Amino acid sequence: MPNLNRRNSAVSEVPAADPEEAFAHFSAMLRFEADCWDVHDAMTNGPQDFVLVDVRGPAVFEKEHIPGAVNLPYGRMVERNLAEYPDDTLFVIYCAGPHCNATEKAGVRLAKLGRPFKKMIGGVEGWRDEGFDVVTT
Repeated sequence: MPNLNRRNSAVSEVPAADPEEAFAHFSAMLRFEADCWDVHDAMTNGPQDFVLVDVRGPAVFEKEHIPGAVNLPYGRMVERNLAEYPDDTLFVIYCAGPHCNATEKAGVRLAKLGRPFKKMIGGVEGWRDEGFDVVTT
């Protein structure tokens, strides 16, 4: 029987969400994010129904990037630079990793342009952590 006189831990102080709320929350997250493993699997085994975009600057991209990615820095995400892609093209955007917010900046730009996208969580750092190859110069 639990000791009713002790206080809750930091973990249980705020009750967990009920399963229905948890389902809605985590289902919604999957609409915004893709992980490195799923991106790699689609690029390796198909179907690759998205364009992988490295949103970092050209110098960093040249130094290291994910094979098959195109470089479009978030600051250059304007309609003119996206014109070659149909309006319904799904972009999967990534940057250096969890310490970088370039994907959020790119996401704001893509959303303003009405373009669909997902953030690849982990970025290049997550990609390497999974053991996947990168292109280096």
